[in-house]
Amino acid sequence: MSAYDVIIIGSGPGGYVCAIRCAQLGLKTACVEGRETLGGTCLNVGCIPSKALLHASHMLHEAEHNFTKMGLMGKSPSVDWKTMLAYKDDVIGQNTKGIEFLFKKNKVDWLKGWGSIPAAGKVKVGDDVHEAKAIVIATGSDSSSIPGVEVDEKVVVSSTGALELSKVPKKLVVIGAGVIGLEMGSVYSRLGSEVTVVEFLDHITPGMDSDTAKVFQRTLKKQGLTFILGAAVQKVEATRTKAKVTYKLRKNDTEAVLDADTVLVATGRKPFTDGLGLDALGVAVSERGVIGTDDHYATNIKGIYAIGDCIDGPMLAHKAEDEGMAVAEILAGQKGHVNYGVIPGVIYTHPEVASVGETEESLKDKGRKYKVGKFSFMGNGRAKANFAGDGFVKLLADAETDRILGAHIIGPMAGDLIHEICVAMEFGAAAEDIARTCHAHPTYSEAVREAALACGDGPIHS
Repeated sequence: MSAYDVIIIGSGPGGYVCAIRCAQLGLKTACVEGRETLGGTCLNVGCIPSKALLHASHMLHEAEHNFTKMGLMGKSPSVDWKTMLAYKDDVIGQNTKGIEFLFKKNKVDWLKGWGSIPAAGKVKVGDDVHEAKAIVIATGSDSSSIPGVEVDEKVVVSSTGALELSKVPKKLVVIGAGVIGLEMGSVYSRLGSEVTVVEFLDHITPGMDSDTAKVFQRTLKKQGLTFILGAAVQKVEATRTKAKVTYKLRKNDTEAVLDADTVLVATGRKPFTDGLGLDALGVAVSERGVIGTDDHYATNIKGIYAIGDCIDGPMLAHKAEDEGMAVAEILAGQKGHVNYGVIPGVIYTHPEVASVGETEESLKDKGRKYKVGKFSFMGNGRAKANFAGDGFVKLLADAETDRILGAHIIGPMAGDLIHEICVAMEFGAAAEDIARTCHAHPTYSEAVREAALACGDGPIHS
């Protein structure tokens, strides 16, 4: 039996970051992981592999649509799907091996196997029971389905199966117009699939600023994606190589059927806590499977903590990482904290979409007075040169104090540009602070400054 200051169950972004931070702060630390590789869903079957395929398919799109405009002549590349998948797997391998190296460097023990908690202060892995002063549950989430739809990971797939298809489908039906569905739909659309997205709501990307969502949908439609909104999927019938998707339009109850080679079920995710023994321990868990915690990530059982996708809040890797660092600092006697008002969200399509803070809708609901500064990338020299003029930067600021309340960007490098706003919000900055900060020319970031100027006397280039 080994004794530790802290044992983290799960090595995803929340778990591995928590483990490394605990070790840095002088705690004897172990991390439990049942997979053959570290990194959890994000590195193995989520964020990282999907970005590799998004990058590869975007390069193909550029070759097919923009190379000749720049005088780059020649035949567009053909797709070798097996090689593309091998590239994706190589990217995964580099990242997961990187975490193994970081564990060794920081003297974090990897307890290989699936973990359970037989009692407070004890973690069982295989036949071994380890003692810990604190246990952190960081077991993440799993893809969820809907009634009448059975995932076989061959014809009807989750996001995991979508990364490992044997071939590029001629017809792909995506159920759910959220982040995962639109990212993977974009990949296969660029690779030649006919992609149809079926969404229960009357709009895509629930919770997104509606102005941004409308432009986003229009842009994806131009790229070839078809949207059927306000549609409830009734069932999916799959054979060995094909599927039929039956849906009903909510506005008039009419039914229709779509033929598909592959169906991607992208209807969200649910906390994954199977096999931990939480019921027997008496850990408070909601009907949706969310572990209840206080402001310091402690569950109702002394010495047991939880972070990431298995607790409340957005299911984002970076949110889990921040919670991992915060709980490590709390366990080390410091004052760990996460500012949930400044957690960015990014969709890695092309153009990218990024947001942080309030939307116009949330501000109206709260009765807040605000002003909007908006700037189109068509007025940005760098964006025009790079065929990336679609989209805009939208800044929301308090009408009286000018303090930045939120931002929404659809356009080139939106996922990187949003962090200037995040830093500004952490410092309680006003839009004028960004407007008065010199931005290098020509860069995409000038569009952020112009949006800030639009909150005042007006932008220069619009």
